[in-house]
Amino acid sequence: MSNTTQDTLTYKAMFPDGICQIDNKKYSKTIRFYDINYLLAQNEDKSLIFENYCDFLNYFDSSISVQLSFVNMRANSDIFLETIKINQQYDDFNDIRKEYSQMLQNQLSKGNNGLIKTKYITISIEADHYKKAKPRLERIETDVINNFKVMGVKAYSLTGKERVELLHSICHQDTKERLDFNWDLIRNGGMSTKDVIAPTSFNFEKPKQLMVGKTIGAVSHLQILAPELTDRMLADFLDINNNIIVNFHIKSIDQTRAIKMIKRKITDIDKMKIEEQKKAVRSGYDMDIIPSDLVTFNTEAKSLLEELQSRNERLFLVTVVIYNTADSRQKLENTIFQLNGIAQKYNCAIRRLDYQQESGFLTSLPLGENFIEINRALTTSSTAIFVPFTTQELFMEGQSLYYGLNALSNNMIMVDRKKLKNPNGLILGTPGSGKSFSAKREITNAFLITNDDIMICDPEAEYYPLVKKLQGQVIKIAPSSKDYINPLEIDLYNGEENPIRDKSDFIISLCEQIVGGRHGLDGEEVSIIDRCVRNIYEKFMEDPKKDKMPILEDFYNMLLEQNNEKATGIATRFEIYVLGSMNVFNHRTNVDITNRIVCFDIKELGSTLKMLGMLIVQETVWGRVAANRNSGKATRYYIDEFHLLLKDEATSRYSVEIWKRFRKWGGIPTGITQNVQDFLSSREVSNIVGNSDFIYMLNQNAEDRAVLAKQLSISKHQLSYVTNSNEGEGLLFYGNVIIPFLDKFPKETMLYSIMTTKPEEIVN
Repeated sequence: MSNTTQDTLTYKAMFPDGICQIDNKKYSKTIRFYDINYLLAQNEDKSLIFENYCDFLNYFDSSISVQLSFVNMRANSDIFLETIKINQQYDDFNDIRKEYSQMLQNQLSKGNNGLIKTKYITISIEADHYKKAKPRLERIETDVINNFKVMGVKAYSLTGKERVELLHSICHQDTKERLDFNWDLIRNGGMSTKDVIAPTSFNFEKPKQLMVGKTIGAVSHLQILAPELTDRMLADFLDINNNIIVNFHIKSIDQTRAIKMIKRKITDIDKMKIEEQKKAVRSGYDMDIIPSDLVTFNTEAKSLLEELQSRNERLFLVTVVIYNTADSRQKLENTIFQLNGIAQKYNCAIRRLDYQQESGFLTSLPLGENFIEINRALTTSSTAIFVPFTTQELFMEGQSLYYGLNALSNNMIMVDRKKLKNPNGLILGTPGSGKSFSAKREITNAFLITNDDIMICDPEAEYYPLVKKLQGQVIKIAPSSKDYINPLEIDLYNGEENPIRDKSDFIISLCEQIVGGRHGLDGEEVSIIDRCVRNIYEKFMEDPKKDKMPILEDFYNMLLEQNNEKATGIATRFEIYVLGSMNVFNHRTNVDITNRIVCFDIKELGSTLKMLGMLIVQETVWGRVAANRNSGKATRYYIDEFHLLLKDEATSRYSVEIWKRFRKWGGIPTGITQNVQDFLSSREVSNIVGNSDFIYMLNQNAEDRAVLAKQLSISKHQLSYVTNSNEGEGLLFYGNVIIPFLDKFPKETMLYSIMTTKPEEIVN
């Protein structure tokens, strides 16, 4: 019997490198691994993951003990509230911050983000001393991490400090206090790691429950009765919205020994069969009539022997232990009753470890030691059916934005696009699915918690209410408007390597849009345009003042001065945009394009000017991105009705350049489109999609779904989340992670009223 709480923790020493000495000859190491989207994967991918996991288990020979630990523990809610908190500031936007922050808190309460889910594998071996154990454990650790990598699973080995913190969190669920541990406490303070980990008390007096500090708990084991198992059982256990730690202790049986053991069993069954036949003869009935159990056992034993001899199967002894905790006995019993229901659904049973609660608790600690002598012999595939992967979660700290709730777990999705290799994004969906609303929600969120600048290309004039509320600048570009932006404006101080060269490239694209027609510009015309651009800026550089910035008319006049037939032809086509009725871009800039939020309203541009306008907007945005790069500021650019840009060769090519180069300049472009087929029909689309690590996909029609499924390798199950889905429901692609989401923004809020595009909900 243990005299102190420290004595209860049955290990000898924990080392800084993460190796734990369990007893005189046993050492262990723990690796944390992360989830992958197994439940959402296509059937072929599921089969591949399963096969890889079988190979993973077969790696462990009889000299290695394996413990898989699935730890779901409720953390201090203040930690999560701090993550989503939006601090008040000395400006005019605290009412928005307060409302958005309250919305996030309400969404947090709907899920179980307060429940931290972690997964570990602990490997233990026998060795004469630490120096012999260390190199072998490190070799096994490297192999395990590499095997995880084959399955697309991220994993890393825990240090000694991290193992101490993990054990401390399991033993201090009543306080949820964070451990501030360092090895100086051990080296200089005369303490051991057990002193740090141990709770205030252990109480194992009751046969069916235990007390760890003020936490009440109970340990049970899973009795595997079903002839066939399913890959859903473990996932269902881990979906319980309460503290639970599920441990699988797995020990491989030497293959030769396992085969001999099965053969011995077959011999025993045959002997019993002969005895039954003798009985039948003595009793005067048919000797072929023998108990059905014997027939079943004989068939199963022979089948198992065949699997071990001719297939890639090993035999494992598996012990499944489940540790539940709660703050009251009633809650604990309710959780265990819920567990029983799940087990019974899969023809298994949960059995309380009567009078073995202490042994069960120690078996539940991720140390690598099994104190429970209850096991079940399972083949590799039967063991692997408890696939340790379910669905990934996306909840990041720092400047993370909200994108809805995970439809599988109901947890909040909080991610930072800047952490992606390529933060470019797409928002895809049918009319009414919530595309523009999603973009506005992200814009609002980014405005509140980042310092990023925000630029919007708005072909439908629907962002005005939000931009006005955020005190941004709306630039209405139309023949009747008095808002002007100068396509020839350059910023000499924004750090561009050669602003005139870049401007020349843009003017060539502009001329292709206006002049080139179906066949584009020839080499001579490109040279003339470049020469004229350089000439007008050379004149400007003689006295570079803002009010003398070149405009299209200067370029037009320079073309006429060339006395060249082709130059005159270009000028003639430019005339309508300089001297004619479409001279909206022949003015110096008279609006604040340095405002933190700038929205370009191009709704009233006719079809002739729309493409030209979108091209000029992109050039203006590019200039802003270049200026911001030097100050280390990101620029978010939202392009609604994005498919319009990809219909035209010049604007399409310019858009692809943005998708390719923005990242290096601190730009984060987002294309928003409902016409997915038009969007995907562009020959440039492979560049756009290939350079977008963020895709927010809402409801899709049947034809678009088929195209997207092929383009993005989406499974049928995943497609169900964008099939006849409601507004604000769909799939989120974040790097290699795919998560189904629900985004139900509260309608009674002020923010909803200025972000909605539904005519009946718009407040005038």
